[in-house]
Amino acid sequence: MTVRLGAVLRGGGILVPLATALIALVAGGLVVTVTGSNPFSTYEAVFNGSGLNWLFPWISAEDRILAAQNLQQTLILATSYVLVGLAVAYAFRAGMFNIGGQGQYIVGAMAAVIVGAELDRLAPVLHVGLGVVAAAAAGGLWAGIAGVLKARTGANEVISTIMLNYVALWIGVFLFGLGGPLQSDTQASVPISNEVARSARLPVFWGDPELQGLHVGLFVALAALLAFWVLLNRSVPGYEARAVGFSPDAAEYGGISAGRTYVRVMLVCGAFAGLAGSLDVLGWQFTLATNDIQFSQVGFVGIAVALLGRNTATGTLFAALLFAGLVNGTSVRNLDPAIFNPELARNLTLIIQGLVVLLVSTPVIVTGLAGRFGRGRRRPAAAGEPPA
Repeated sequence: MTVRLGAVLRGGGILVPLATALIALVAGGLVVTVTGSNPFSTYEAVFNGSGLNWLFPWISAEDRILAAQNLQQTLILATSYVLVGLAVAYAFRAGMFNIGGQGQYIVGAMAAVIVGAELDRLAPVLHVGLGVVAAAAAGGLWAGIAGVLKARTGANEVISTIMLNYVALWIGVFLFGLGGPLQSDTQASVPISNEVARSARLPVFWGDPELQGLHVGLFVALAALLAFWVLLNRSVPGYEARAVGFSPDAAEYGGISAGRTYVRVMLVCGAFAGLAGSLDVLGWQFTLATNDIQFSQVGFVGIAVALLGRNTATGTLFAALLFAGLVNGTSVRNLDPAIFNPELARNLTLIIQGLVVLLVSTPVIVTGLAGRFGRGRRRPAAAGEPPA
């Protein structure tokens, strides 16, 4: 029984992610109760604020319009969360811990805004494509630094990627800060970039473009999920990444270079995160301010997304939708203060994200407890009876 339970918990099933999400939501509900609010009403309001009630056929026409707008915002957030989640998930599968998704995201956003704002007179398709490719390349090269350091010197990628986050942050503050070389030409007193040209903006296919309608970047994220699955499960580089993740020494013995694999994996991870930065800049932000760079947490959300999604394509998609729904549903714009204080609700989202990261150890804990429980109940084998 213990062996079977351990296999289920360590496998790719949905038992642990569902249990993790449920425990985190229950714990969040207890926090809501302590504040004197009703957790059921609060979660209902968060659900409606996320726009997921748009999927219900029985809501009124007026509510459906508002739900559609909320769902568009949720899917915009989920687009970025999917990509930064993949940036962490692919590294995990290779036995690496990519904490640098935030820096890779920032570098990608900077590359996209430079291409989008500083280049002009380009055809829209070419301009958008150039911005996206530049962002993915910048993010990949930035993450590749950590990969090379690990391959050549054995440097721990956790430390190197964390430090690269800060380097990227302060480069961005320098470039777009007051008096910076890329500060806005029209807003001399505001630390912000020039605005992305119309030709570099992603088309909106659902909603009002003036109200941040849902852009085609969603399809880019879905294509990235498919590419991640194919790369991991149907390609030689993916096989080598998984082999190194299981055992670098055994992979080396089998002719796979662990160092070269580390570099390739980080290049791909950075490309995913850089792509996320480009979709936000070209899809709805259109400028990049120093405040955006300093206070953004998109890359760090990717860690929770990858952990909850068990580093799989499908799991990453649903985890990204969950966190995007929580963030959008608890925003000041969507949550009624009479139900729950929106300022506290943002902290509720952070609590749930933190619990997801904490509860990633659930398989180890449950398997260990089950093993002790099983040994305690196991009776000695009778003479001639095979052991259980």
